[in-house]
Amino acid sequence: MAESRYPAAREVAPRIQQRFAAFRTVAAATGSIVMPSAPPSDDIEAVVDAAFWASLRREENYLPRISLALLPRELAANPVTFATPLPLSPVALVKVAPAVERRGIHLGVWRDNGTLRVWGTTRVVPASCMVLEVAAAGLLVIKHHRGDGGKYVNVAVLEADRIKIISDRAMSQPDCPALITTLLGYEGPGWNSHLNVLVELAVSMRAHGRGGMMLMVPAGSNEWRESIVQPIPYSISPVYNGLADLVARSVADQGRREWQDEMEDTVRAVAGLTAVDGATLVTDRYELLAFGAKIARREGSPLVEQTAVTEPIEDSEADVVHPSRLGGTRHLSAAQFVHDQHDAVALVASQDGRFTIFGWSSCENMVHAHRVETLLL
Repeated sequence: MAESRYPAAREVAPRIQQRFAAFRTVAAATGSIVMPSAPPSDDIEAVVDAAFWASLRREENYLPRISLALLPRELAANPVTFATPLPLSPVALVKVAPAVERRGIHLGVWRDNGTLRVWGTTRVVPASCMVLEVAAAGLLVIKHHRGDGGKYVNVAVLEADRIKIISDRAMSQPDCPALITTLLGYEGPGWNSHLNVLVELAVSMRAHGRGGMMLMVPAGSNEWRESIVQPIPYSISPVYNGLADLVARSVADQGRREWQDEMEDTVRAVAGLTAVDGATLVTDRYELLAFGAKIARREGSPLVEQTAVTEPIEDSEADVVHPSRLGGTRHLSAAQFVHDQHDAVALVASQDGRFTIFGWSSCENMVHAHRVETLLL
């Protein structure tokens, strides 16, 4: 029996094709290895359709977690090639899923004698290659490699019949945090970018699933203490410099696998502290100051009453709301902290997967909340 078709696949395919045509042009201009052409809309539609129906199936009670890369095997680095290519079908994808569910392994998909087939696996893809990840049942993320070892850049998120196309309009906001531009793929390639380390911290915070908050404050300043209840239950003395030292190492060190492994371990350790009730405090040099800290309104400062809210997806409208509308105590506390400490940035992960970055907007003269969970999947 033929599989039912996923309506969103046909709707989103032409828009994704245009995006990857643009990515290929940019990658070629920088001298990067590029795809022979942008993927055709029909191929995008077929990959999205197969992945969606595969995401709803179970194999021995496990939901599949797979990543599909739309590229010819000739452009893959040291690929594992199947003697007999697999059909691009939900059943075949679910069957092979246990072998490729580890992070960084992609199933390669390309046309063989005019038919799309799964030709094998690869760990390295060109920057202009379309990658589709099955994140959960009915949840697909289309992304591309940024050309380094950092997080892939999300292009679109499909959740059942909801389509979220990532918009570049966030770049045009005068007070757009540099972290947002990094997540959009426009800033600081590689682990040697401080901003990309913050991206990895955000991803790790969201991954532990307990919810949490991280406050980034200026190094060498103690003004933040005026907005924190004293004493802090888990104050660090002397400050922990493990992450800061890794960030400060030379570019030569940062190209080594050992350094990358150490950085990943340290990021997980620091981000894991946010699972403890309260806020984790780090400086903008990545010095760890404390965790489990409680936020208090700064003496003489008014209660925060309004927060601008945006989400970097197409057709999303900006809004101004009371911070309590954004979530629970964490969100309200984070908004108050940034309202009182304009030089600080607050990252808040919710247990349901939502992720919000709070920063002070001098243009709007209020706290601005950036909803970015679609960029972190």
